[in-house]
Amino acid sequence: MDKIVIEGGIKLKGEVEISGSKNSALPVLVSSLLADGKSVVHNVPGLRDIKTIKTLLKHLGIRIEDKGGDVYLDSSHLESFEAPYELVKTMRASVLVLGPLLVRFGRAKVSLPGGCAIGARPINLHLMGLEMLGADICVDHGYVFAEAKKLKGARIYFDTPTVTGTENIMMAAVCAEGRSVLENAACEPEVVELSVALNRMGANINGAGTDTITIDGVKELHPAEHTIIPDRIEAGTYMIAAGITGGDVLIKNFPFNYMDSIVMKLKEAGIFIKREGGLLRVTANGNVAHTNVKTLPYPGFPTDMQAQFMSLVSIAGGTSVIAETVFENRFMHVSELRRMGADISIEGHSAIVRGVPFLSGAQVMATDLRASASLVLAGLAAKGITEISRVYHLDRGCAKVKRIKA
Repeated sequence: MDKIVIEGGIKLKGEVEISGSKNSALPVLVSSLLADGKSVVHNVPGLRDIKTIKTLLKHLGIRIEDKGGDVYLDSSHLESFEAPYELVKTMRASVLVLGPLLVRFGRAKVSLPGGCAIGARPINLHLMGLEMLGADICVDHGYVFAEAKKLKGARIYFDTPTVTGTENIMMAAVCAEGRSVLENAACEPEVVELSVALNRMGANINGAGTDTITIDGVKELHPAEHTIIPDRIEAGTYMIAAGITGGDVLIKNFPFNYMDSIVMKLKEAGIFIKREGGLLRVTANGNVAHTNVKTLPYPGFPTDMQAQFMSLVSIAGGTSVIAETVFENRFMHVSELRRMGADISIEGHSAIVRGVPFLSGAQVMATDLRASASLVLAGLAAKGITEISRVYHLDRGCAKVKRIKA
């Protein structure tokens, strides 16, 4: 898509089903590198990032067959330990192949990754963890060169919680000799799901979901079958879509176990949320209340929901403060929301959002995946026509612009 054109001011009503989690599917697909044979992953979303990781896995020698949301992976013919720049440059999660390649080949050559321009996201903690496990690491000419005849268990402390860092070291440590203990590890649901998938493959991992993960190395893993959890960020985005338009939306496949911080803040903002059996109903009367948000690692309010929440409170009655503590450059959507009439100022790592009666349609430009979603939400609520350009960012994390079935 080149652009999205939205006629705003229409209340969303109907049903929508949540896709599989992108951030869970990526590491689970990569984990197929660890076992010689055929693995199956269900409920995989059709996203550009998923296509990118599949292309990379194929380059490494994995044979992949897609059947709808089911992905069949055969790692019996691995032939390369190199992840080249042209396959890694668009997505930071590509670095997840580093640990598994070390396990399978004893060496790896992986390009330094790219992704959304939301701030510095170095992989130094990945490299530190691999070195603690006994790998020799060298970074040269934009590539990470890693080598280890045999990885050995170690106690590893992360200076700050890192989701992909925790996942990478988990996958490296599952076949290391002895016990590894990861301290100050990320607690995100996606880390938990990777541990579930790895344990199904024969790994011995305990403590995922807490800040201390214990891994007792095994000699080898075997292929397994795993189903991807619903995407909590997509779920939160559709909740806001219902709230910002004063709509009434029933959400299927809702990830109830992982949504507490998002649900709490949306209720504070005046959105009505009710569980109906296995479904969630989200309704709003058009009156948004001001509330403050501070992004934090899980179980705190996710940074991936910050931009969408800012669109919501931009039409709230009163002033809201949104503090971003995870990424230092994640307010690039602010200037575009201002073009639509939002009253937002930046003070350090916080955005001061003074609610306005309404937003107005305008020509705006997306700068990253979540900023794209925030502009779509703002366009849904705005008076008039909104044109959003550079929406290729949306393809990375939105399977498609779903029609809410009335």
